[in-house]
Amino acid sequence: MSRIGRMPIAIPAGVTITIGDGNQVSVKGPKGELTRAIHKDMILEQEDNTLVVKRPSDEKEHRSLHGLTRTLLSNMVIGVTQGFTKTLEIVGVGYRAAKAGKNVALTLGFSHPLEVAAPEGMTLDVPAPNKIVVSGINKEEVGALAAKIRKYREPEPYKGKGVRYEGEVVRRKVGKAGGKGKK
Repeated sequence: MSRIGRMPIAIPAGVTITIGDGNQVSVKGPKGELTRAIHKDMILEQEDNTLVVKRPSDEKEHRSLHGLTRTLLSNMVIGVTQGFTKTLEIVGVGYRAAKAGKNVALTLGFSHPLEVAAPEGMTLDVPAPNKIVVSGINKEEVGALAAKIRKYREPEPYKGKGVRYEGEVVRRKVGKAGGKGKK
């Protein structure tokens, strides 16, 4: 049995889970509503304040889907109650972010500023010129938007300039001048 897959999902107060036909799962909570179609073979059982995911057999596909399905449903419950955030740091002279309505204008050394629009249900905050906070209820969409922003100017290994996740460690290279005198 999958260690992750067999753990029950606790359903907090104020959250309702609806399992429709064809394993269409809808989770509604204080922050919003998420809907997802899960694999038709997975078995969902809702008892009082818990949701349990079971698999029909020990086939390789069912074993791999077991933990995945449980994690996806757990992320939906966490998303509608607490939400998810990713924080990005901007490092470099002249690199900065500024809030422009619902959008964020990024100055990353290009000839023009880049405009990043927040999709429906997500927010972009700029608490400081060198920080961007991406938040929303869908973990996948929050991570994808943060990765898209980071992709505009990934951290380079010589000076470490660029957009990085908060707490990300960039491995630095020595460069040309660091290798002189060695033979």
